[in-house]
Amino acid sequence: MIPIRHPLVTRDHEKFVELVDEVSKEYVEPIADKIDRENYYPREAIRKFGEYGILSPVLPKEYGGSNMDILGTALSIEVISRYSGSMGILTEVQGFLVTHAFYTYGTSTMREELAPKLARGELIGSFALSEPCCGSDAAAIETRAERKGGEWVINGKKMWITQGLYADVYLVFTRTGPKEARHRAITAFLVRRNNCIEASPIHVMGIKGTGTSELTFTDCVVSDDDVVGKVNEGFKIAMEALNLGRIAVASVTLGLAEAAIMEAMEWVRKRNAFDQPLTSFEWIQFQLADMLSYIETMRSIVYDSAVRFDRKYDDYYAFASIAKLVAVLLGIDVIRRAVQLTGAYGVWSNSKLNRIYRDAKLMEIGEGTNEVQRMVIYKWLSKYLG
Repeated sequence: MIPIRHPLVTRDHEKFVELVDEVSKEYVEPIADKIDRENYYPREAIRKFGEYGILSPVLPKEYGGSNMDILGTALSIEVISRYSGSMGILTEVQGFLVTHAFYTYGTSTMREELAPKLARGELIGSFALSEPCCGSDAAAIETRAERKGGEWVINGKKMWITQGLYADVYLVFTRTGPKEARHRAITAFLVRRNNCIEASPIHVMGIKGTGTSELTFTDCVVSDDDVVGKVNEGFKIAMEALNLGRIAVASVTLGLAEAAIMEAMEWVRKRNAFDQPLTSFEWIQFQLADMLSYIETMRSIVYDSAVRFDRKYDDYYAFASIAKLVAVLLGIDVIRRAVQLTGAYGVWSNSKLNRIYRDAKLMEIGEGTNEVQRMVIYKWLSKYLG
C-alpha cells in the first residue's frame, strides 16, 4: 500500500495510522465485500473500532478517543477507506458528525456520559439534518420543534440519514422559529430512539451497509435538557460538523483512490498483451504516473485543510470545501482510470474497483455537493479579494 509520508505527519500520527491499519485489516478487510453485496451493517467492527479509540480519535483517551488532532482523525479515515468506503463513512458520521458535536456543544451529561459511549461504539449515533425538501439549502429545513407545556414536541421528516436504521441516539436539527428566520431559528436536539421515530431504509448505489434511511418524527417529546448548544443556535453546530465532514469525505476519497491505484498496479503487473507486459507500454506508465500525481496532490490539500482546522485559522471552512472539491474531482478521475486500465475486470460486479467506483460517486454529494463547495469557495474568494 502507498506509504503515508508528508511533512505535516508526525511520528505520533504514524504510530496511530499503523494501529488503524492493523485493526482495519483484521476487522474490516474480511467483511468489506459482504458490506457491499449484502448491505451488511458492520456493528461488530464499529464496536472494535471503539475499543481501540478509532471511532472518534479526536476525543481524549478518558472519553474513548485517542488524543488525536483533526489531521490524525483524517489520516485514520483515509486508511480505513482503503479497505471499505462504507466503513470510512460510518467512522466519519459516528465520530465527526455526532460524537464531536455532543462532546463540544452538549450538556455536561452529554459530554460526560453520552459522548464516551458513542466514542467506544457502545451506542450508535446518527446526524439528522437533510430533509425531503432540502439538502443543499440546510437553512430551509421544515422539521419543527414546538414548545408545549414546558417540553418540546418534534414533528417532521429527515432524509438520507446514515445509520438512521440502527441509531440509539439522533442529533436532530429542527426549526424553532419562523421559516423566514432561516438559520437563525434552528435548534439541535438529542433524541433517543423510541416509538415516535419511524426509520425506513433507503437503497443507494454505493456506500452500502450504512443504514441509510428516511426518518419520520411524530410527536417526539424532548426536554430542555436535550437541547444541544443553545436554542436557535443549532445551525452553527451543523455547519461546523459539515466542515469537519468535508475534510473526512475528502479523506475517504483519498483512501478509495489509493486502493484503486493499487488494484490497477497489481493488474497491469501480471497481465501481458501483444507478447509484452502491460507495464512496458508507455501509455500505461503515464496513466499510473498521472494517478499517483493526483493522489499526492489530494494528500497535500486534505492534510492542509485538517491542519488549518487544528490551528483554528479563520478560513478553515473555505479550505475544507477546497479539499473536498479537489479530492473528489481528482479521486474519481484516478478511480475511473483504474477501471479503464483493468478493462472488463474493473466493471465486473464482483471486483473491488466496481465497489470503489460506486462508493466514490457518493462523495460528490455527501456533506455538500460539488456545487455547494464551489459556492462556499467563491464566497470566500470574493471576501478575500475585497
